[in-house]
Amino acid sequence: MELNALAILILIALFALWKLDFIATILNLKALSPDLPKEFSDVFDAERYAKSQAYTRESARFEIIHSTFSLTTLLVFWFIGGFGWLDDWARTIFGDGIPAGLFFLSALFIGHTLLHLPFSIYDTFVIEEKYGFNKTTPKTFVIDQIKGLFLAALIGLPLAAGILWIFEKVPNAWLWAWGLFVAFQLFLTWLAPSVILPLFNKFTPMEDGPLRQAIQAMAAKCGFPLGEISVMDGSKRSTKANAFFTGFGKNKKIALYDTLVEEQTQDELVAVLAHEIGHFKLKHIIQRLVVSMLQAGALFFLLGLVTDPHGKFSRELFDAFGVQKISPHVGLVLFSLLFAPVSRLLGIAANAWSRKHEFEADAFAANATGQPESLVTALKKLSAKNLSNLTPHPFRVFLDYSHPPVLVRIHALRAR
Repeated sequence: MELNALAILILIALFALWKLDFIATILNLKALSPDLPKEFSDVFDAERYAKSQAYTRESARFEIIHSTFSLTTLLVFWFIGGFGWLDDWARTIFGDGIPAGLFFLSALFIGHTLLHLPFSIYDTFVIEEKYGFNKTTPKTFVIDQIKGLFLAALIGLPLAAGILWIFEKVPNAWLWAWGLFVAFQLFLTWLAPSVILPLFNKFTPMEDGPLRQAIQAMAAKCGFPLGEISVMDGSKRSTKANAFFTGFGKNKKIALYDTLVEEQTQDELVAVLAHEIGHFKLKHIIQRLVVSMLQAGALFFLLGLVTDPHGKFSRELFDAFGVQKISPHVGLVLFSLLFAPVSRLLGIAANAWSRKHEFEADAFAANATGQPESLVTALKKLSAKNLSNLTPHPFRVFLDYSHPPVLVRIHALRAR
């Protein structure tokens, strides 16, 4: 590697990002209050509140260790010339071209997966187990990992091959690569509900009854075209609860975790689903999709500059990481490191936008059901069920929260 100005800039940025997250984590821990907010006295007792704070502390410590490990392994691999060595090895085996690029990207992906696998195991079988969340068996965990690797190969390799081919062969490559990426993204969004998600969970059509009828009535009232209503076996892996929508166009589907159905009343479940309907009716989903597409276009344009074989900037970037030959496959990886600080800033803006959408969807649900308290009690139960941090520090919220803190959402619902 060459410690040029760009290398120093990237190093400073990586350390700054790590330090930023470290400070936010410490502030978040200091913000933990020993006194239970009165609003939650009906769903938290003293023991459960203490347990939620212990869960927050242990998760935070684990996060610090994990992020430190991630940064350290990246820097070690960088400083020993790992990127250049891996690229040379790939070219020795496959020569120049797409096969070498796919080998390079696959080796990095597998190496990253294996390095972080112990952390995933510890998080699942130690932390989540300790606090009563984990229901994943070792067999299920192993099968999930194998399925994940299989899907990554089945989906990721063709997409990567297409992008690499475009950057090697096609004029205005960034534009065509952007088009391919967007088309692939839309295809996966369409494919996920019927093919990908059922590989990991079982989706059972909800039986006809009062809850199903209430959900259908709410969807009809909101003018929301609803297809299948399913219950997902979320309890197969965790006791945590959730609900989500999937599908495109007029074939929208609702999936509720079985743990959610067990814990919530009918009015609370309908309020939660009305909130999700609000995201669709208020065009939040399409807005986020359009923004993500535009952002992808900007990234591919910049990637084209970074992988220009005759560009001064690209030469300096590849020298910084000790890679001799400028290529699209190495450029993809180096660009992700170079872009990390900007991505973090964009993430902060995206989270602020998402929190605004959550307030709007809450208001939509309150109007649609006419019972804002149903959503309030649903949110409180979810907080207790998931041992949520009830008093997060504003700086942590600012950096990472895609949803407003529950107490803030409750106050907003009651202030309407």
